[in-house]
Amino acid sequence: MEKDDMLYIAEVPYETGEVHFRYSRKISDDRTRWIRDGLFTEYYRNGNIASTGLYDNGLENGHWTDYHEDGQIAAEGDYKNGKEVGKWSYYDENGNLEEEEVFE
Repeated sequence: MEKDDMLYIAEVPYETGEVHFRYSRKISDDRTRWIRDGLFTEYYRNGNIASTGLYDNGLENGHWTDYHEDGQIAAEGDYKNGKEVGKWSYYDENGNLEEEEVFE
């Protein structure tokens, strides 16, 4: 059987029908499960983005941003191989910096 390198888009709705999660995924090499790979977006019920970032072979990698329900940035920072790295910044609903944390 040939390896399938294609990415597929998955959407997971809230029970009321609005999109809750939208992400790209690929089939595992042994073809037994789906693996998140590429852009991931979580939405609030009102359609605003709650969180967005990238997966690489099932692990968070690169820059991620979380948002308050009104669209203001709530947190941002980077992942490497599924773990938080570097400086993460956290903001209140008015966009004011509340805290910064550094991960190794």
